[in-house]
Amino acid sequence: MSSFAPPHPPIFDVHYEDFQTQVIAASSEQPILVDFWADWCGPCHALTPHLKRVVEEHAGRLRLAKVEVDEGENMRLAGHYRVRGFPTVILFRHGEECGRFSGARSRIQINTWLQEHLPE
Repeated sequence: MSSFAPPHPPIFDVHYEDFQTQVIAASSEQPILVDFWADWCGPCHALTPHLKRVVEEHAGRLRLAKVEVDEGENMRLAGHYRVRGFPTVILFRHGEECGRFSGARSRIQINTWLQEHLPE
């Protein structure tokens, strides 16, 4: 067993049961993007590499939580946050939603959107 493990991985899967602690509570420490996606969704798969690159570029300033809406009770989360289509990305800070977008976007578009929603 390795004794080294990052305390908070920059990209992680989250589910209905642990959303409150893994996203809402944790967003008080640092902003968390939540990607609501589905395996059958082409634009979701197109968006994923861009989101991962953006998170890497922000090196610790931001984390990405992935919610596969067809797993377990995860569609209840999508309903709670009134997600109408996939992919939808919501930014949480201090337990609150502070921005969202839907559909595939480029890395540049995501970074521009983040600049509008994240203070320096």
